[in-house]
Amino acid sequence: MTARNIGQSLARLEDDRFLRGRGDYVADREARGCLHLHVIRSPHGHAAIRRIESRAALAAPGLRAIYTEPDLSRAGLGNIPCITAFDATEPMIVPPRPALARGVVRHVGDPVACVVADSADAALAAAELVEIEYELLPCVVDARAALAAGAPQLWPEAMGNSAFLYRKGDAAAVAAAMASAAHIVECDLANNRVAIAPMEARAAIGHYDAAADCLHLVFTGQAVHGTRRQLAEQIFKVPAGKLRLTVPDVGGGFGVKNFVYPEWVLVLFAARALGRPVRWVSERIEDFIASTQGRDFHARARLALDAEGRFLALEVKAIANMGAYLSTNGPISSTTAAASAMGGVYAIPAVTTEVRGAFTNTQPVDAYRGAGKPEANYVIERLVDLAAARTGIDAAELRRRNIIASFPYRTAMGMEIDGGRFGANIEDALRLSDAGGYAARREASGARGRLRGRGIACFLETARGLPNEFASAAFEADGMVTLAVGTQSNGQGHETAYPQIAADLLGLPVARMRFRQGDTTLLPGGGGHGGARSMHLGGSALVEAVEGLIERGRQIAAHLLQASVADIGFAAGRYSLRGSDRGMDIDAVAEAARDPANLPDGAKPGLSFQANYISDLYTFPNGCHVAEVEIDPETGATRLDRYLLVDDYGTLVNPMLTLGQVHGGLAQGIGQALLEHVVFDPESGQLLSGSFMDYALPRADDLPRFDGLLSAEAPTRVNRLGAKGAGQAGAIAAPPVVMNAILDALAPLGVRNLDMPATPERVWRAILAARRAR
Repeated sequence: MTARNIGQSLARLEDDRFLRGRGDYVADREARGCLHLHVIRSPHGHAAIRRIESRAALAAPGLRAIYTEPDLSRAGLGNIPCITAFDATEPMIVPPRPALARGVVRHVGDPVACVVADSADAALAAAELVEIEYELLPCVVDARAALAAGAPQLWPEAMGNSAFLYRKGDAAAVAAAMASAAHIVECDLANNRVAIAPMEARAAIGHYDAAADCLHLVFTGQAVHGTRRQLAEQIFKVPAGKLRLTVPDVGGGFGVKNFVYPEWVLVLFAARALGRPVRWVSERIEDFIASTQGRDFHARARLALDAEGRFLALEVKAIANMGAYLSTNGPISSTTAAASAMGGVYAIPAVTTEVRGAFTNTQPVDAYRGAGKPEANYVIERLVDLAAARTGIDAAELRRRNIIASFPYRTAMGMEIDGGRFGANIEDALRLSDAGGYAARREASGARGRLRGRGIACFLETARGLPNEFASAAFEADGMVTLAVGTQSNGQGHETAYPQIAADLLGLPVARMRFRQGDTTLLPGGGGHGGARSMHLGGSALVEAVEGLIERGRQIAAHLLQASVADIGFAAGRYSLRGSDRGMDIDAVAEAARDPANLPDGAKPGLSFQANYISDLYTFPNGCHVAEVEIDPETGATRLDRYLLVDDYGTLVNPMLTLGQVHGGLAQGIGQALLEHVVFDPESGQLLSGSFMDYALPRADDLPRFDGLLSAEAPTRVNRLGAKGAGQAGAIAAPPVVMNAILDALAPLGVRNLDMPATPERVWRAILAARRAR
């Protein structure tokens, strides 16, 4: 392969249609004869449903149907599944989760009934006529409170509200290391709960073909095959071939669109029952109260060091808020995913982690950008700074002493790291961030009455997701090459990156590539989006699909040239007979392949190939970030003044797209550190941060210029491209580096710990408390 396109920052091909308003989103679609569905949701955090009275609503203009949970049960629909599987110390409890509440609602926004009408307005008007009588029950929204004695119980089968207990690591080795340590630092660390707020809210259209007895779901999703499997096998109980799923353009996902939701079930159920397409489009407030949320992970962590500052052991005991139900992959983020990165980029001989999941009267918690890796990296990076303060060793130097320096390296959690720039990242970050000029910048801040702080943090991502991926490549009659991959773009630029790969392999222009995704009829399977897996697994699958296509073309070319297959070479889009000037362009071979008369015996017409790439290996994106903040000690207002990143993502298929992904992750990580926080009323379970008036997303003026370096000098050996996942890294690295900078600024006042988000009020209160204590 001649890398003419790989490594180049080609402008995103898909942006032309987006900028011209030609994006194809679910909410833009409205099928002929489409009905509209409105979901009636619980206004209470915890209540028994005593009565649903719908007679007045049944007479409403335009009404087509009102459905409650018994309607779904009579139709034989199953519950929404949790597909998580891991070795739990105590068995995982998976309570039933029907698409509409059965007898009890367990969080504000829990679906109780749905109304289908001729228009969205008619559905809403009818819904307002439905009377529901509730008997209020006690609520608990905090995971730690839910596990306390005497807490309100959500599920009879989950005593004490415990969803699971997960342990991993050598507890005996950790205990022995702690006993011999010269220093032990410990801290309570909260990874705050955040709302996942893509620009496009969730939406779906259900279709039913009565003649074929087939369902079709068009939805805002990130994994068509996995979602189909759950809907077909466990909910509708039909063969997978009877259910088609398609996803058009997706306006952001970040994990929240990976899962089966009640609304997907309801539009399909209603479409089949009424024989017409049924459409549902979420309001923004519905996304706040009915979509999964992220993080909400509380850890008590201890780090042991010897007298020279070498790390000996790490112990983490955590409580993870699961919400009222276990979502599709909910327990994974806080358990196996977090454990895979526990300890970060450091050589720690002994590590143990223990996580208990708790049911609460809140929305389910599931994967959000990074999915467990932000939680794990936050723990170790905060502890390292505490250890630096305890030992008097410079924070950067302490990281140097403990960085993983030789590869391959097997972590105490069993992860085999094939390589990376761990140490070089630190050196580059210190150099590029002008560490030597920091004292002068701090003095200048002090002259303006501001506190200045500098933070450093490394990160380690463990990227893979599902361990296999499908891809296909096919020459079409119009001369285009159609590429289909089982991943799912929701803003990453796959329509550009995948054609760059295929174009280099085929020796053809990128403009000749046509990219397809998000349709269960395209490929027999696919892992969708999640786990920073697209270039790792999707890119490798595409390489094998294109190589398979080239090999088939070689056999056809050999037949047409009356030569041995072994004597046919391929380069720059042309098959050549070695030792002669005879050959054929791949376009000519593809055209000839349409006629069966031109083919070897047994060959099928056309030039195409489908690959299933299987790999259970992980990639390990890594980096070192440096941030500087200024704090007004009178108001607590914090300004992020400087931010520098040095990251290793292996091969960069398109550096500009990679940097865009990193910047997006940084914005979300900075948002979590400084602004974003989901808040519930502890008595009623009401969501108090249920709109953008109350939930603060970062704006442009909250973010500094991002400087730094993306290195491609350490490609991974575990996939065909050498690429490491980049989509989640920014959200992993930003929270600890920003908080380390804030705490560095506050250290002279005696502030030692502060939970995210570091809002002005929280910072001001910490300063006030420290002043009073002194």
